[in-house]
Amino acid sequence: MNTAIAETNIVDQPVVSRERWLAARKTLLAREKELTRLQDDIARERRALPWVRVEKDYVFETLDGPRRLADLFDGRSQLLVQHFMFAPGWEQGCKSCSYMADHNDGANLHLAQRDVTLLAVSRAPLADIERFRRRMGWRFGWVSSHGSDFNRDFGVSFSQDELSSGKVDYNYVRQPFPHEEAPGISVFHRDETGAVFHTYSRYGRGVETMMHTYALLELTPKGRDEDGLDYPMAWVRHHDRYEPAAAASTAPTTAACCSKA
Repeated sequence: MNTAIAETNIVDQPVVSRERWLAARKTLLAREKELTRLQDDIARERRALPWVRVEKDYVFETLDGPRRLADLFDGRSQLLVQHFMFAPGWEQGCKSCSYMADHNDGANLHLAQRDVTLLAVSRAPLADIERFRRRMGWRFGWVSSHGSDFNRDFGVSFSQDELSSGKVDYNYVRQPFPHEEAPGISVFHRDETGAVFHTYSRYGRGVETMMHTYALLELTPKGRDEDGLDYPMAWVRHHDRYEPAAAASTAPTTAACCSKA
C-alpha cells in the first residue's frame, strides 16, 4: 500500500514571535478552509454518483451461518465494507489492513446511529478469520467471502494468471500489483424491497480515510515520519506486535506491508 507523501524537515525549523506565528497560521488556515470546502464539494459529487444494482447472489460465511449480501446490512439501509487482505492459507491478516481495522470498533458505535453497518470481508475461511479476530480483540463484524466471486468482482483479488501477466485492474486503471489481495472500501445501499445497489468503491491511498491515526499524525511536527523507511508503512505492526516503548526514530526492516506473514 503506497502512502508516500512529502514530510517536513524539522531540524532547522524557524522559531518566531507569537505575532509572526499567528500571521503564518492564519495564512495556512485560509488554505485549510479551501480544502474543507473542496472536500465538501467532492462529497456531494460522490453522493450524486449513479448506482449499480447488484444482481449476483453473493453468499458469505458468518457466525450466524450462510448469509446473502442483503442480510449483512443488519437492518440498516447502508453497508460499508472494508476489503481486508486475508487470503486462504495466510497465517494472519495483512498488517496494514489491521492498522485500518483498529479504528473500526470506535467508529461503528457512531455509524450505527446514522443508518450505516460497517464490517470487513476477506476470502480466508471463517475459522481463520475468527482465530485472528480473537487474537486482535476486535468486535466488528467480519465475514468470509470464501468460494464466491465477491472479492474479484469488486476489484480486490487477482488470479495467478493476472499477476503473471504483470498488470491487474486495480483502482480503475491497469497497473502492476505485487499481491493476490488488495485493500479497498465498498459501499452498498439496500432499498425497502430488499434490492441491493453498489454506490461507491475506493482503493489505493483512498483507503486512508479509515486510518484516523494518519490524520492525527499529520497535525504533528514530524507528520507521518516515514522518510527513510524501506516503504511508507514499514513502521506499522499488528497492534499486539509493537515493542513496549516505540521511541526509535526509524523502524526495523520487515516484510512488505501486504505480506502474508
